[in-house]
Amino acid sequence: MTDSSTAPSGRRRVRKRTHPHLSPFTTRGALLSTRFRSRRARSRRSRYAAALTALLLPLAAAVGLATPAQAAGPTATYAKTSDWGTGFGAGWTVKNAGTTSISSWTVEWDYPAGTSVTSAWDADVTSSGTHWTAKNKSYNGTLAPGASVSFGFNGAGSGSPSNCKLNGASCDGGTTVPGDNPPSAPGTPTASAVTNTTLTLNWSAATDDKGIKNYDVYRGSTKIATVTGTTANDTGLTAGTTYTYSVKARDTIDQVGTSSGTLTVTTTGGGGGNPGGKVKLGYFTDWGVYGRNYHVKNLETSGSAAKITHINYAFGNVTGGKCAIGDAYADYQKTYDASGSVDGVADTWDQPVAGSFNQLRKLKKLHPNLKILWSFGGWTWSGGFGQAAQNPAAFAQSCYDLVEDPRWADVFDGIDIDWEYPNACGLSCDTSGAAAFKNVMSALRAKFGSSYLVTAATTADGSDAGKIDAADYAGAAQYVNWYNVMTYDFFGAWAAQGPTAPHSPLTSYAGIPTAGFNTADAIAKYKAKGVPAAKLLIGIGFYGRGWTGVTQAAPGGTATGPAPGTYEQGIEDYKVLKTSCPPTGTIAGTSYAKCGTNWWSYDTPATIASKISWAKGQGLGGAFVWEFSGDTSNGELVTAVNNSIG
Repeated sequence: MTDSSTAPSGRRRVRKRTHPHLSPFTTRGALLSTRFRSRRARSRRSRYAAALTALLLPLAAAVGLATPAQAAGPTATYAKTSDWGTGFGAGWTVKNAGTTSISSWTVEWDYPAGTSVTSAWDADVTSSGTHWTAKNKSYNGTLAPGASVSFGFNGAGSGSPSNCKLNGASCDGGTTVPGDNPPSAPGTPTASAVTNTTLTLNWSAATDDKGIKNYDVYRGSTKIATVTGTTANDTGLTAGTTYTYSVKARDTIDQVGTSSGTLTVTTTGGGGGNPGGKVKLGYFTDWGVYGRNYHVKNLETSGSAAKITHINYAFGNVTGGKCAIGDAYADYQKTYDASGSVDGVADTWDQPVAGSFNQLRKLKKLHPNLKILWSFGGWTWSGGFGQAAQNPAAFAQSCYDLVEDPRWADVFDGIDIDWEYPNACGLSCDTSGAAAFKNVMSALRAKFGSSYLVTAATTADGSDAGKIDAADYAGAAQYVNWYNVMTYDFFGAWAAQGPTAPHSPLTSYAGIPTAGFNTADAIAKYKAKGVPAAKLLIGIGFYGRGWTGVTQAAPGGTATGPAPGTYEQGIEDYKVLKTSCPPTGTIAGTSYAKCGTNWWSYDTPATIASKISWAKGQGLGGAFVWEFSGDTSNGELVTAVNNSIG
């Protein structure tokens, strides 16, 4: 959760609780084929026996032969095997250079005027003017991958074939056909009639020397439609979500042209049910029900539940390449009496789901627009994402099966991935590669579909070659509803001797210990990479970080170690600090306080208001907080977030 490569993280670490292919035209092939030759052809066989033996030699005169690296599908190779002046012997070899079987083949070519086929074997050869077509016999049409078949013929004239096509495509196994150019690129699409879930695409037509057959429409890398005109509709989209579109044309023999330019468009609405479109999200921790004595009911009694749009329930585990339960007792086993229950109704010992899951279900009944996501990973359990990234589809399936378990499927509206950090170091170092995060998020979106929220908590390391640069957050953005950018824990008492610094600076300032470790630089870097501003949420910490042994009141002082904290040294809740060590100054948009030899930095309602005002000016999608239990009993900080966003 921290954006220092060496720093621990209170947010993710505080878990206080108790619990035989023959050569073409070989002798064998020639003998087997005599049954099918015409009488005229057989009478001429002895006449040309010597010439036919040349068929066993390397086919130096081959035409259209593709190398293995070139061949992407079936290939057809032509060889002239004999020539007696007024005529010749020749043939084609069809090879399946692809990876799947083919059940038939047709070879087409053009001879110049004066050159013709006079007899043939092992294929049915016909012509239309100077265009010749050979189709397989009933016994030699099927070719497994790597298999080949040959057919031969006698001809008159001296010309060579041109414009070869095999099953409508190029005889070299490629995607283009000699004599027929592929289409041009269509015009870059434009969008109209954009709603929360639908839009219409339009583009200018491509051109082709033989004519356009249809267009393939892509959302990202996925083909979503094939249409004959220059317009298409896309439906089932997610509100407030950015999508990319492109178009490719096909000609009358299905050659695909180059892609159009790319259109980026964002649907209207957003927030997964929040009418205003701005997200007001908070994390609720499973371990909070232990020593912190913070339960789902506290969200109701504090008034916070009425002022937020989303809750992230933290955390589910990531282990064995799968999503797993984090704390079964807290999640769904702990029973609540009437006084501890959201609706005042006690749990019974035999009910199938109790714990926080059942309480969240009750909270949603009181607040029908409230959306709840199950967050997986966190500082402690992010080490499991490396294995998950090896098989993203299997990981996504496991998460879907868990989130949609019939016992609590009605509780959750989506999934949040808290990977600290993809292709970078947190509690452990991940080496999955820059594409791993995008691959995981793509698999999750494919599995959960457009009706679920899919989000991620992400680094706020805006330094050069830092954690934002380590993974493809821009590429993954098309699959997520938003990113929770963890714009806190930049500095803290893991650097025991200081210098003292605000753990959640909004901007840089003179003397900041690490360049790029601030909210503004992080958000700027995400936007520069192409992540839409509306998919970025600013993070607010409901806690402070501090040092002791400090003599200097202003930031930048030295220290002797972490300041004492209720649950962990160097960290304390806002509800405690607001009275035990009130603010004495503000720097980079964050309050700081010196009381005795202790020095703390934390956010207050006033600094939260200024940070959210800045976020609104940046066009961000809202704010999220870590985490509810640090707030006062009357939800002072949640109120500040709500009032500031509006």
